[in-house]
Amino acid sequence: MSPEQSPPDRAVGRTLGVEEEFHLVAPGTFDLTPGPGAAAAALAGEAGPLVHPEIATTQLETASGVCTTLAEVRADLVAGRAQAAAAAARDGLVLLPASTHPWDSWHTMPVTPGERYEAMVDRWAGLARQQDICGCHVHVGVPDLDTAVAVLDRARPYVPLLLAMTGSSPFHDGVDTGYESWRTLWWTRFPHAGAPEPLGDADGYRRVLAGLVASGVVADGSHLYWDVRPSARLPTIEFRLADVCTTVDDAVLHAALVRSLVRVLAGRAERGEPVPEVRPEHLRAARWRAAREGLGGRLFDPLRLELVDARAAVGGLLGELEADLADAGEWDEVTALVQDLLGRGTSAARQRSTWLRTGDRRAVAEWVVREGAAGRA
Repeated sequence: MSPEQSPPDRAVGRTLGVEEEFHLVAPGTFDLTPGPGAAAAALAGEAGPLVHPEIATTQLETASGVCTTLAEVRADLVAGRAQAAAAAARDGLVLLPASTHPWDSWHTMPVTPGERYEAMVDRWAGLARQQDICGCHVHVGVPDLDTAVAVLDRARPYVPLLLAMTGSSPFHDGVDTGYESWRTLWWTRFPHAGAPEPLGDADGYRRVLAGLVASGVVADGSHLYWDVRPSARLPTIEFRLADVCTTVDDAVLHAALVRSLVRVLAGRAERGEPVPEVRPEHLRAARWRAAREGLGGRLFDPLRLELVDARAAVGGLLGELEADLADAGEWDEVTALVQDLLGRGTSAARQRSTWLRTGDRRAVAEWVVREGAAGRA
């Protein structure tokens, strides 16, 4: 979502947008491969209006426009993937929509030339150079920073379940990590990643940000790597916790759930309902369990302090969002997408089953490329 596209809007959740990041691989071998032509075109704004560069030349990012309906989100996701695929084709490459590559790693990822990326490497050194992961970010429109902070404070217990529904990174450096979202563990190495403690209001956010800037960890709010953060340049709250979704359907579902949750939590804040009390240790445990299990086992509820069946947890979330989704005319579409996801499993689960069936990691990469491309038809 570019600032130029963002009209002023006082309604919580009327607008939303989605950013997706992709690896670039060579067709046939599916090796992670630099795309200097694609990166240069993206840097110059010549790869399509929805395509942007990423920190490595083996990656591309897409960003939807400002959307108001799920149909618009879907159309922009399809268009963005098509534009990114065309940019990748400049270098004879294709998109791999998974958060980690099945065998290659940061060793084969040249940093994209550009002031922003050079500054990131200068600030974070090896952490920046080893950022061989891709994610999916959802922006939801909010009227002001106080609303964004109120939602952020209340969203913390929901982050693990949303993560569990999007895992696409079971492999790293050629090893089955045993996780559905290894990206989550890799990302958490940054000192400013994860979920912040409750901030209270806009002034509380500003104080925390000022301290982080003073420490040198970040230059400004655009470099906060929190799971959920107020956008530094848009009138939105941004959910950054998800692995990149292999299929367009899963990306649409994630965006729909995030927007509905924002509307519901903003309503609770407006009614003066208190921020849920969650110990940071319990929240980290819930986040770890979600990254480990995905939808295939039991998750940890950081409020009730007990393990719950993942499917039951999804049902509980839908129950909390049902009235809002019904009012928005999105209930039928969202529940159909949820049932489809529960029926086939996450990308991570299907990648692992492909590996177990074939013993061939190239078959895994081929499946990811094929499944992701199907959404561009």
